Amino acid sequence: MGTLVSRVQGLCGRSHPRKASIVIIGPHGSGKTTLLYRLKLNKAVETIPTPTYIVETLIFEDIILLVWDVSLGAMGGPLKKHFLEGRQGFLYVVDSTDSETFSDARDELFYNINLDLPFIVLANKQDLDGACSPSELVDHLKLDTLRARKWDVCGCSGITGEGVHEALEKLCKMIAEAEKQ
Repeated sequence: MGTLVSRVQGLCGRSHPRKASIVIIGPHGSGKTTLLYRLKLNKAVETIPTPTYIVETLIFEDIILLVWDVSLGAMGGPLKKHFLEGRQGFLYVVDSTDSETFSDARDELFYNINLDLPFIVLANKQDLDGACSPSELVDHLKLDTLRARKWDVCGCSGITGEGVHEALEKLCKMIAEAEKQ
């Protein structure tokens, strides 16, 4: 047991691992829950629509993450912001194959970024035909207007796992940088 504790401490570089709380949000059907369980279990699982929210704890690199998967469709504006308060960052998931939702996704994202949290926009479902690229999603969501914010866009697939861990790694680095300031 002592060896395991020493190993964890060595990996973390401190006696207590860092902790962070993040939220996965985005339009209905964008793949939020699939991404959550891809991160937690490292495999695709069959999901059902999330009625309100799911909370899971993940250990990612040297960070213990409390991850909230929040369904935006079931909540009004002020309640949505409640889920972002006290968090260190968020993943904003967009179905990159569904261009009809981009306008609503942009409005929702701009509503939520007022808290100045670091965030990653995930252009999900890159494994499907017709998916727009991350750079195209930047244009559709008008993210280039957010020059003063800490954000990035990553392509991913919750089904194949492509880009999912890399996106979380980027968010964790952004959170660590924000904590230093």
